[in-house]
Amino acid sequence: MSSAPFHAIGTPGQAWGEDEKRQWRALQTKRRSYQDEVVVRIEGLRSRFDVEQYGELDYGSDGRYPLFAVRSRTWDDSLPIALVTGGVHGYETSGVHGALQFLERHAEAYAGRVNLLVAPCVSPWGYERIQRWNPLALDPNRCFHADSPAPESAALWAMARPLHGRVLMHIDLHETTDSDESEFRPALAARDGKPHTPGSIPDGFYLVDNSEDPQPAFQEAIIQAVAKVTHIAMSDMDGTLIGSPVVAEGVIRYALAKLGLCAGTTGARYTTTTEVYPDSPRASPQQCNDAQATAVCAGLDYALANAG
Repeated sequence: MSSAPFHAIGTPGQAWGEDEKRQWRALQTKRRSYQDEVVVRIEGLRSRFDVEQYGELDYGSDGRYPLFAVRSRTWDDSLPIALVTGGVHGYETSGVHGALQFLERHAEAYAGRVNLLVAPCVSPWGYERIQRWNPLALDPNRCFHADSPAPESAALWAMARPLHGRVLMHIDLHETTDSDESEFRPALAARDGKPHTPGSIPDGFYLVDNSEDPQPAFQEAIIQAVAKVTHIAMSDMDGTLIGSPVVAEGVIRYALAKLGLCAGTTGARYTTTTEVYPDSPRASPQQCNDAQATAVCAGLDYALANAG
C-alpha cells in the first residue's frame, strides 16, 4: 500500500486538525464485509455459546456496527475467567478469524474449567477498511482507559471492567504487517506532526508481555506451542523487535495499562498480545489463523495449570 495519501494531508511538522482528519476519513473505503465474514460466523455459534451484543457503533453514512461477545454457556462464578480479544485495530485478519477459529474448534474443550469471554472483532469499521485507526483517526489500542475517546475501546472497557481483578488470562490477538511500515506509521507521524523514522517489520510470530507484571514462563509456553505451527520472529541486529529489547525468544514487553493497550484492561495475571506476520512468504493465511488459535489454547493450558 502506498503512503502517499497521508503525506498529502496537512502540513509537515503540524499535527492534524479536524479538517485533515476528515480528509483522511474520506480516503478510507470499505474493502470487506463485517456482516458477511464475521457476524454470520458469530451467529452460527449461538447453538453452543451465549452470544451477547455489548455495544453498537454509529458511524453515520459508513453504517452502524453491532459489537458482539461470545460467552461460555456453562458460566460458573466459581471458575476463573479468560478473555480473548481480536481485531482491536480492525485490520488484523488472523486476529479476528483466529478468535473465531478458537471458538469453533477448541473452546468447548474448556467447558467446566474456565469461563470464556471472547470479543472476536473489537473494531469492525477498521476491519472493513483494513485500517489500524477508527473513523476519528484514533488508534483504539491506545485508548483503553476510563473516559476513552474511542467508542470501540469504551464499549469493550465497559463490558470488561466489572471483571477487573477476576480475570485469570487475557490474550489479545494482533498482526504486524508490511503496511505498518508503508502506510500506518507514516500516517501516525503525519497525524501527530512528527517526522517518520523508517523501521523494520519482524518476520514471524512474537508476543508482547506486560512489563508491569511480567510472566516469562507463560510467554514461553505460548511461543513453544506456536513454533510448531509457524516460525518465531528473530530479533534485529541490535537485539530488538520493533525497537523494543527482546527479553526471550519472540518476546518483548510493554507497560500495557499505562499505554492504554487492550491487554491491560482487566488486570489479569496472565496477559499477552500476539503478533502474527501474514506477509511472510513462509506463512499462509491458514497458518496465521492456526497460530492465533494455538496461542489461545497454549495460554489457557498454562494459566489453568498455574492458577493457584
